[in-house]
Amino acid sequence: MPLSEQEQRMLDEMERHLLQHDADVVTAPSGDRSLSYRNLVYGALLLLVGIGGLVAAVAAGGRLGAVGSIIIGVVAFLAMLGGAILAFTPVRRIVPSGVSASPRGAKAADSSFMDRMNDRWDRRQDDR
Repeated sequence: MPLSEQEQRMLDEMERHLLQHDADVVTAPSGDRSLSYRNLVYGALLLLVGIGGLVAAVAAGGRLGAVGSIIIGVVAFLAMLGGAILAFTPVRRIVPSGVSASPRGAKAADSSFMDRMNDRWDRRQDDR
């Protein structure tokens, strides 16, 4: 069933509005920071050590006394907190200055799924 003239105008207006406003949100730059695999592993290990320390503090609570188990528990909690911060703190990506990649190759390698979909949409709209 074809659209009426008014419905077609409304659809065109909505498409223009989406292209002008929502595309900016989708293609907002995420910066030059990313999560480091090494930091994720070290943070997870530190988190596990902290959990082990908490379990040890609870298990040895009667033998160490209240003050000893509290100190071990606080140190273990700080280790867990440090592990979580280390794991999820983004690091800066360093791009060597001598490396020159083709614009299309670099863009395809660094872009997210939504960036690629947005580029495909833009190319389709330009072909019309």
